[in-house]
Amino acid sequence: MGVAPLTEILSGPFAERYAVPAINVFDDLTMEAVLAAAVEQRSPLIVQTSVKTVKSIGSDVLYAMWTAMTAGIEVPVTLHLDHCPEREVITECLRRGWNSVLFDASKLPVEENMRQTVEVVAEARAYGAAVEGEIESITGVEDGVGSDTAAEQQTLEVALEFLRTTGVDVFAPAIGNAHGSYKQAPVLDAQRVSDIVAAHPVPIALHGGSGLSDEQFHDLISRGCAKVNISTALKEKFMKSSLAFLETAAERQKWDPPSLFRSVRQDVIDMTGSLMTLFGSAGRAG
Repeated sequence: MGVAPLTEILSGPFAERYAVPAINVFDDLTMEAVLAAAVEQRSPLIVQTSVKTVKSIGSDVLYAMWTAMTAGIEVPVTLHLDHCPEREVITECLRRGWNSVLFDASKLPVEENMRQTVEVVAEARAYGAAVEGEIESITGVEDGVGSDTAAEQQTLEVALEFLRTTGVDVFAPAIGNAHGSYKQAPVLDAQRVSDIVAAHPVPIALHGGSGLSDEQFHDLISRGCAKVNISTALKEKFMKSSLAFLETAAERQKWDPPSLFRSVRQDVIDMTGSLMTLFGSAGRAG
């Protein structure tokens, strides 16, 4: 229980075909709220920070928040650095105590991506940390990382060579998913998840989870997507909840920031709890 390695948190979900929400937080309120939801739902949780959040708040402050908020926590949680193409930021976060990192070298040629990912895996192992890897950019920009241009999908053979060569703990393939809000219902290549897992059993990270249907989630999780990334949905919930509260406050001419924070916090807790139920992780922490 408590702060645990990413590999430990994902081993059960991958074997039993449920998934753990991996939620990008961006301040103290969202970090505390998603952790509160994990405790309330008795669910494991992956708390993610973007490079943008690390740079805007600072790794020292973020990690101090994390250690304070997880002290004595009784459900398995882990701190993950999401989509990071910058090696110096990866090193900084590993040194501070992040439990895992996603080295995003998807814009590099596959051979150079593999070479550098091997180095990152070795670096992470020295800190007892895990590594998520990818060879294709997920369409869409999230916190300044990514591209709106669809990436070329690599062959199964290339994906398997990447997995065997690098030894990454989690793999994030492009399957027609996208960061941000979907402008139309995505057509997903779910069979690619099955093919990868059958040939090289490794937990799959589903990126661009915000906006997928319940049926798509259930199908992909049943195929081996044990880590489901949620970022845009939390941002939208945070902003819309704040806006609704402030509009009411303006009508009543009552301005009480703590009430705003409590209201938004509860909405974030409710959203996170719903995801845990949907993904099958609620109640899995005992």
